[in-house]
Amino acid sequence: MVCVLVGVALVTGGLLAVVNNVTKDPKAAKAEQTLAEGIKSVMGTDKITVSSTDSVNNNENGKDRLYIIHNVSDADSKPIGAAVETIGQGFGGDLKVLVGFSMDGKILGYTILQHAETPGLGAKAGEWFQKGQKGDIIGKELKSGDLKVTKDEKGVNSVDAITASTITSRAFLNAVNDAYKTYAGKWKDGESGATKQCKHN
Repeated sequence: MVCVLVGVALVTGGLLAVVNNVTKDPKAAKAEQTLAEGIKSVMGTDKITVSSTDSVNNNENGKDRLYIIHNVSDADSKPIGAAVETIGQGFGGDLKVLVGFSMDGKILGYTILQHAETPGLGAKAGEWFQKGQKGDIIGKELKSGDLKVTKDEKGVNSVDAITASTITSRAFLNAVNDAYKTYAGKWKDGESGATKQCKHN
């Protein structure tokens, strides 16, 4: 019986390794395509070029956090801003967000790349803060201050929280705030490194 179980485990492990190896490249290609479409979406135009990509590591409360900044130019090679990948700590786990910023720090758009929030509640973050919605953040200029949940602080950048999901709302807004600070170079303890250029036409 032991020999049979060991044999089954070895065969199963081998099959999983083969499947993982076969699907690795397609998964990577799919992820790259999803990111490219996401950058177009958050920048609000299809005719863009990602002129360079920088990775920035910041230490926040003793935890290293990686930000990826995709610097974007228009069809005439004129810089128009950047799309920044960032991760916040939501109610159910990591909340990975891609945010587009103009050169003057205005939010052009955003998309949720990954989340583990409760369906019907925190999962609404992908729609709640979009243009025309209750928590609309599009067009807000973060040079004037951080985004805050209205119940925490009222001001020019106050935002209505998702109904019954204040924790997720705070996590999302903090992620956007941190993305802007990284893009604007306001982190003093960050270490950055440029990566290769790529284009999305």
